[in-house]
Amino acid sequence: MKRLYQTLLLSIVIPLHAYAQMADTTKSYTLDDCIKYALDNTVQMKNMRVDEQIAEAKVKETVGIGLPQISGQVQLMHNQKLQRFFALYSTAQGFGGVDADGNPIVNLPGVEPSDVVALNSPFQLKSMGTATLSATQILFNGSYLVGLKASATYKELAYRNTEQSKITLIQQVMKAYYAVLINTERITLFDNNIARVDSLLRNTSALNKNGFAEEIDVDRTRVTLNNLKTERIKFVNLQELSLQLLKFQMNYPLDQELNVGGDLKSIRVDENVLNEYESGWDYKNRIEYKVLQTQRDLQRLDLKNKNAASMPSLVAFGNYGYSTQSPNIGGLFKTETNISDNGMIGPDKWYSYGAFGITLDVPIFNGMQRHYQRQQSKLALMKIENSFTQLRHSIDLSIQQNATSYKNSLESLKAQQENMVLAEKVARVTKIKYEQGVGSNIEVTDAESSLREAQVNYYNALFDAIVSKIDLDQAYSRIDPTQYTSTTTSTTK
Repeated sequence: MKRLYQTLLLSIVIPLHAYAQMADTTKSYTLDDCIKYALDNTVQMKNMRVDEQIAEAKVKETVGIGLPQISGQVQLMHNQKLQRFFALYSTAQGFGGVDADGNPIVNLPGVEPSDVVALNSPFQLKSMGTATLSATQILFNGSYLVGLKASATYKELAYRNTEQSKITLIQQVMKAYYAVLINTERITLFDNNIARVDSLLRNTSALNKNGFAEEIDVDRTRVTLNNLKTERIKFVNLQELSLQLLKFQMNYPLDQELNVGGDLKSIRVDENVLNEYESGWDYKNRIEYKVLQTQRDLQRLDLKNKNAASMPSLVAFGNYGYSTQSPNIGGLFKTETNISDNGMIGPDKWYSYGAFGITLDVPIFNGMQRHYQRQQSKLALMKIENSFTQLRHSIDLSIQQNATSYKNSLESLKAQQENMVLAEKVARVTKIKYEQGVGSNIEVTDAESSLREAQVNYYNALFDAIVSKIDLDQAYSRIDPTQYTSTTTSTTK
């Protein structure tokens, strides 16, 4: 019965899984879908999320420094040869010690009371053992307090870097996505042109058979048709390359089909964009500026840390343990714990000990090291402050360049759009004149060639305008990664 249930379950699950995979490959990806997929699946973004987790772990690690630090230690040691105990002869007699040869140190001939003698220690056995539990707790440490703020700022920097990488990735995906849409439009236009010229070829061939057109007119039309088909093949191949580039930017499996949906109307390309972007513009909107601000905050905290290093620190400590000694190492494992711990009860007992207190560490002088460390930190902060000026100039130049490029691309787009409209009109009129017998075939083929060239130029200008618009969005910080919510699922393996 159990085997039958498993078989039925698999018969349901496997088709559903296969359908889910098929549905994923046949899905039509819009621009938002492509961006979300890229944010979820690219190796770069995965590593950036790992960096965020590392930064969060770093914060927790720093917090842990201020928590109680507890450690335990057990040590067993056997002294194969005990170290000599040095004392004055008069003192050694009082301890009843023996010399290196084991002779009692009593009334040694020729030895004065003030002479130094070496004897075996009467207070230590060869084997000893200790078991200790120690604990420390920071009560005050200026560097630790600064370190807490620095770790939080370091975490903020990791998130800033992630945002910067997202913006760059979104730019790349948008450009690749619109390249696919542009090529799709081009191929559609070529299909329409091929259908129109093919119809013209059939009409011209019919006229030639009936003696109303020359053979050269047929050949000329066929040349135009062949050129159109050749150009279409080139753009089909270019479309495949564009799809591969989009897959690469998304980290989409290159061997799987990617269906791209959407249209070119999703991006706004007009003259009013510049006026809207210039209003309310601030350098602080740029992610590069935010990253530099965070780096400056870190450097300021580093300077505070250098100053805090000259402040006193206060640490509480405590330890508790047991110790014993034995004539041999085996005796350490036969001892018993002395509970009463009151006096000398036996030679093989574990005796407890403990202590607690506080340590105040006051830095006084370290050879001017702290002074020069602070000086280096101040100079590093000065470099970052100087970088703000350079960054503002760089942003200004970037905005001017992209604004100029955008304006030029709009002018070119207007001109090419007008040329395409005129070329379509000329092609339509010349075809009508030819069909009515008042025009020549060469005028029709020339008009078709001009139309094809105008269409190619228009879509080239349109793609340039879209790319300029995307770069302008980046320059004015109009690309917002937060609007692309993560799907949290990855189909890349």
